[in-house]
Amino acid sequence: MTKKEFAKLLFEKGVFNTKTKAEESVDVIFDSIEKLLLEGESLSIINWGKLEVVERKPRLGRNPKTGEEVKIGTRKSVKFRPGKAFLDKLN
Repeated sequence: MTKKEFAKLLFEKGVFNTKTKAEESVDVIFDSIEKLLLEGESLSIINWGKLEVVERKPRLGRNPKTGEEVKIGTRKSVKFRPGKAFLDKLN
């Protein structure tokens, strides 16, 4: 599902009065989440999950074409940990 399809879904469920308002609101939500994560903060939504920035350790990788070992440096990534209620629904 794309961001535009998600906004359309919210409009169809009656959350927003217009598709344009739905798209603008979804943009604001995702921009706010992005800004929060870029500042090093985490986002916790009870019973759903947690988004947080984690630092991945350097490691050795392998070039799939040549088989040559390549050093992969430290980098940041976003990690999602689902909440218990969400996991229960999945299973």
